[in-house]
Amino acid sequence: MLKVGLLGAGRIGNVHAEAIVAHRDSQLVAVSDVFAENAERLAAHYGAQVASSDAIIADPDIDAVLIATSTDTHSDFIEAATEAGKAVLCEKPVDLDLERARQCKAAADKTGKPVMVGFNRRFDPNFQALKSAADAGEIGKAELLSIASFDPAPPPVDYIKVSGGLFRDMMIHDFDMANFIMGDLPETISAVGSSIVDQQIGEAGDVDTAIVTMSYADGRLAVIRNSRRAAYGYDQRVELLGSKGMLQVENMLENSLIKSTEGGVTGAKPTYFFLERYMPAYKAEWSAFVDAINSGGDLPTSLEDGVASLAMAEAATRSAQSGQPVKLADV
Repeated sequence: MLKVGLLGAGRIGNVHAEAIVAHRDSQLVAVSDVFAENAERLAAHYGAQVASSDAIIADPDIDAVLIATSTDTHSDFIEAATEAGKAVLCEKPVDLDLERARQCKAAADKTGKPVMVGFNRRFDPNFQALKSAADAGEIGKAELLSIASFDPAPPPVDYIKVSGGLFRDMMIHDFDMANFIMGDLPETISAVGSSIVDQQIGEAGDVDTAIVTMSYADGRLAVIRNSRRAAYGYDQRVELLGSKGMLQVENMLENSLIKSTEGGVTGAKPTYFFLERYMPAYKAEWSAFVDAINSGGDLPTSLEDGVASLAMAEAATRSAQSGQPVKLADV
């Protein structure tokens, strides 16, 4: 039984707590949060203890730590937990600063302890089916990847100010998805962005609508489209065009009912947000982590993946600011 300490009892911490408790081979034993009431509420719900983050990391009876705290604490907690001999699953991103993320990786690597970065979308069964079909050569050589990721509404501006920007906060999932599907990093990244959803987001120095194009050494291309607003719900689609066909993953809908009348044909909207859309993926992600720790096998996502996606976000940010393509090798 893997004994787990959870750092962070906010919205995403609650998602991870549910996954930990649901798994037959893991036990949530302690919870921390900067807001004591959050930790107390979550711990009471699952029968865990409340402790400080430092106490959880230092506890020799705790085998693994799940980091779901604010991004500016991730690197420090990864380093402390691995130094204390813990296995770690950390929410994305590793850090907002690329150099700090690289330092964190170097420090964690020295301990030899496993660290997995929480790119939950890799564990969505639909995206995994697309990846498996592509790897099996069912559409020939992959040539053009298109990813659409639109939130139903923008987050509060106070969050935007500390998020690191759309490319690091939101699109980083899509950068990792591109790496997962294409099996390689791009050579060149070009980005454009604007603030047309919420003027305050632009005033805070960020964008809320963006398009990134990426080119690969073998000529393949990928396009990522992000928006902070889709009035109809949480839009998550992937399309992969190959030499012999196409693979597509469409939205998860609120229900599968289609109504056909003389007035037209209508169906349900996409699920409204990531909790409804990706809860199965979060549980599969945790299961993969536990299985890897118990078996001593390789983790499905690594700190290297976290650093790679952050480097792509940095390249996209530079490109959007300069109006010029950026080579990933220069970042």
